[in-house]
Amino acid sequence: MRHDRGVCNLYTNKSTVQEMANLFRTPATYGFNAPADVYPQYPGIVVREDQGQRILQQMTWGFPRHSTNKRTGKPNKPTATNNARDDKLWTIWRQWFTDPAQRCLIPFTSFAEAEGEPGKMTRTWISVADQPLGAWAGLWRPTDEWGDAYTGVMVDATKELWDIHDRMPVILHPDAHDAWLRADAKEAIALVTQYPADRLTVERSSEPWFKKRS
Repeated sequence: MRHDRGVCNLYTNKSTVQEMANLFRTPATYGFNAPADVYPQYPGIVVREDQGQRILQQMTWGFPRHSTNKRTGKPNKPTATNNARDDKLWTIWRQWFTDPAQRCLIPFTSFAEAEGEPGKMTRTWISVADQPLGAWAGLWRPTDEWGDAYTGVMVDATKELWDIHDRMPVILHPDAHDAWLRADAKEAIALVTQYPADRLTVERSSEPWFKKRS
């Protein structure tokens, strides 16, 4: 059963900082560990460019989104906009999408979608069969609330995945990493495409969708 949330709310990155540094050609000395499970408003690792050199950086997953309590009229605590729709890149995301310095790569080993009846949903994991560590196209910016934060770009899912979810992350081919981090917006938008379903691996699990976060 498809679960129409329109977003990705959980992914894993089971690689070490050293493995990411090797794969993405960044310096290898960092004072943090890579969290294996990444949830919105929690820390994750991204790859970005700084003065012409790639770096790994720990950031919060999700741009802060503010709302007002209808009953009290007071501001609520910010929530996370952890995905950016591809059809909004030229509008609400334009400020960051059109600036190559604000684009990033989000390393991941698999992302999760929820399947099943409400209250009984389980985690279905999707990974990239032809890449040991995938790169999800992302955007990042400084925030007052959480420091530097990032969001991942989403596109319509391929028809083969439609029974799981109607959206999927924009997974970049390795030879597109440089372009996403450096190219102008007209070249970068051409990279915002579906990853072939026959190069993805789907693994259904008995893990409950909602469980205690470690």
